[in-house]
Amino acid sequence: MAHDHTPMMLTLALTAVVAMGPHVARAGTSDAPEVVRSVCAGCHGADGNGGNPTSAEFPKLAGKQSAYLRKQLKDYQTGKRKSPVMAPLAAALSPEQIEAVSAHYAEQTSRPATVTQSALLATGKKVYVDGNVESGVPACAGCHLPDASGNMRYPHLAGQHAPYTYAELRKFASGERDNDRGLVMQAVAARMTDEEMKAVSEYLAGLE
Repeated sequence: MAHDHTPMMLTLALTAVVAMGPHVARAGTSDAPEVVRSVCAGCHGADGNGGNPTSAEFPKLAGKQSAYLRKQLKDYQTGKRKSPVMAPLAAALSPEQIEAVSAHYAEQTSRPATVTQSALLATGKKVYVDGNVESGVPACAGCHLPDASGNMRYPHLAGQHAPYTYAELRKFASGERDNDRGLVMQAVAARMTDEEMKAVSEYLAGLE
């Protein structure tokens, strides 16, 4: 029988944040590797390419824009973005720790994730590059760029675990997640079919 170690990991991570707080606040971003190893690496990997490729809970963070990562952590702190795991972890982080973690993961290089449904790749690429004119789904590449590297407003998506991307698209579509800029992703995801969400997620997983 599989065991959920999330509560134990959360307790250990929170303890590490509290213990490191004063030191990181003094040292600033130079201590990012220590913060990451002690708090984040267990779920996301020290280089941001970790996480469980079959789980929707722990995304890859490597290569995400620092501004995007910083916003997500602050949204977890304020409750704008909800998660039983990330909310208490983010709440324990100081502003200096948030800056340190965001800067560290933004500097890492993302690697492709595992593609498990290759039959969906052609559909995923078409929706990502061209959108769906009939249903009004815009091309994802228009905001996140053709290589899914993103920019200062829209995050890097290449190489993300497909289950995580799919789960977040469903949250946007249902309105469960509403911390996107201008609610753009809510509007886009609401027009996508379930198959399109799965297909785009698989396509993004295979990008470098």
